[in-house]
Amino acid sequence: MEDRITEIAQRIYTLREIMELDIEEMARVTDTTPEQYRALENGEADFSFTFLYKCAERFGVDLVELITGDAPKLQFYSIVRRGKGLPIRRREGFTYNHVAYRFGHKLCEPFLVTAPYIPEEQDQPIHLSRHEGQEFDYVLKGSLKVAMENHVEVLGEGDAIYYDSGHGHGMIATGGEECVFLAIVLKPHKKEEPHHD
Repeated sequence: MEDRITEIAQRIYTLREIMELDIEEMARVTDTTPEQYRALENGEADFSFTFLYKCAERFGVDLVELITGDAPKLQFYSIVRRGKGLPIRRREGFTYNHVAYRFGHKLCEPFLVTAPYIPEEQDQPIHLSRHEGQEFDYVLKGSLKVAMENHVEVLGEGDAIYYDSGHGHGMIATGGEECVFLAIVLKPHKKEEPHHD
């Protein structure tokens, strides 16, 4: 795991250097302080999904390429068999399996997520993340307590939520067991440049 963190950190550093971006700009882009960003880029701390997603967006690379070092190559269709997604451990206890990691130029990032049930979290404020785009979450198993800024909802099997991920959002498993859900992170629309004749 630590080797993987070091490899990802090195790719982030290299891309930042190639693009001639300073640490202060990347800290702004990733909603971290310059000190936090520097620690992440040096491989001294593990990355959140949101941090990696924002780095990939700023660098203009596929999220999978940032994580693995390999660019996805499939353009027509891609199949990922049960249990064969690209595993990403990006949040304490949560397991993200990217289920379209071989497909290039994706319009979304689909994950099969397993959230552990942690009794101590049940009465604590849920950590909120923000990133550009939109997200769709569909509960396959268990219950998911979802915080949308000041709103808290509990979703059960078969329930879904769609939201603007630029607003604060976070989730934990509830109900005494782990929760498995499909999370589809939709990339933001690129604003078209005005045409000058």
